[in-house]
Amino acid sequence: MLHLNLFIFGCGHHRAAWRHPDSPVERLGDIGYYEELARSAERGKLDAIFFADGQSVDNIGDGPRWYLEPLTTMAAIARATTRIGLISTVSSTFFTPFHAARLVASLDHISGGRMGWNVVTSMFDAEARNHGYESMPGHDWRYARAEEFVDVALRLFDSWDEDALAIDRGGVYGVPERVRKIDHHGEHFLVDGPLTVPRPPQGHPVLFQAGASDQGRDLAARRAEAIYAVAYDLPAAQAYYRDVKQRVLAAGRKAFVPIMPGLVTYVGSTEAEARAKQRELDVLLPSDASLRQLGTFVLQDCSAWELDAPVPPLPPLSEFTGPKGRYATILRIIETEQPTVRQLLGRLAAGGGHCTMVGTPEQIADRMERWYRNEGADGFNLMPPSLPGGIDDFVEHVIPVLQRRGLFRKEYEHTTLRGHLGLEKPRR
Repeated sequence: MLHLNLFIFGCGHHRAAWRHPDSPVERLGDIGYYEELARSAERGKLDAIFFADGQSVDNIGDGPRWYLEPLTTMAAIARATTRIGLISTVSSTFFTPFHAARLVASLDHISGGRMGWNVVTSMFDAEARNHGYESMPGHDWRYARAEEFVDVALRLFDSWDEDALAIDRGGVYGVPERVRKIDHHGEHFLVDGPLTVPRPPQGHPVLFQAGASDQGRDLAARRAEAIYAVAYDLPAAQAYYRDVKQRVLAAGRKAFVPIMPGLVTYVGSTEAEARAKQRELDVLLPSDASLRQLGTFVLQDCSAWELDAPVPPLPPLSEFTGPKGRYATILRIIETEQPTVRQLLGRLAAGGGHCTMVGTPEQIADRMERWYRNEGADGFNLMPPSLPGGIDDFVEHVIPVLQRRGLFRKEYEHTTLRGHLGLEKPRR
């Protein structure tokens, strides 16, 4: 069946969602808000909720981006829910593997085996300067560090046997020979181990990755247990899906690795109603802020671009030095739609180039099913343009259609995130 995550981001993924009169912008520091969103997703029987993360504050006047730290937030949500998985981004550039493994293993215990972690290399110089770097280290360095980071963290999860704790009140708490150092001496990290946290309930919390470059795809193919993707349309989704699945096989892996592109949905009882919801947010979009956002995607100053003129020429993907996934999507939008700058801004306002579906529950379910049955996706990372309305619309109207078609579960059958995703528990 389809695998569905809710990607929780501020007031929603549309850049102007916070300006809407019904937005929850005043509640972004209220943990109750995030608990309510998680419970809505759990009511829809979704596999998991997901939090991205950023390490810098940019253009605060344009609207909210980051507020509560996601791993801290997960601890509270774990206590407010019972079955839904919990996934947080972790930066391999700014964390150490011991610190990350300790946090994620603790959350797996707190949640009873529902934790996943999305390992990223981070991307912006402004983030790097908050962590002791003058600028973001080079692409090759970051991916080499990420590879070692993941390897060390997994070895730390395995540094405790399942039966390491004897808890014999006669005098033996743990069995020393069942808890081992890892003695890692690598290019980026020196880690003795063992971890201070016993082996997590899932063995390893589920490892997510999102790789667009060749190195990112290779790392995901070798290591990831589930993959987030950016796909503007079905042909782009199919190209990525087939390439990564082949790389998984080439890496000698036989395990199922679900691929979940991002998906923005506007749901209405009619297509006209759905498009009205989209326009309602688009008209709130300030052009100056949108041009600045576009500038972060294309690594150019776009402030002088004429809104009703064609998009100026951009460098080919092979010459682009920033994050390649979203940039490739922008190039594809320009090539296929030939938009004006204003039209491109509207297209990117929600989801930054991820697939957008606008229509009735049946129309959206039709397109999701087409992707699922034609090697475009094993599921989706839902990116509601506004919250909480966007996820409520999806849960109340689209989920029942998917359930009637036998494409999505009606009840949870498992208690762990691994169970929801159909993944086996790794052996030591």
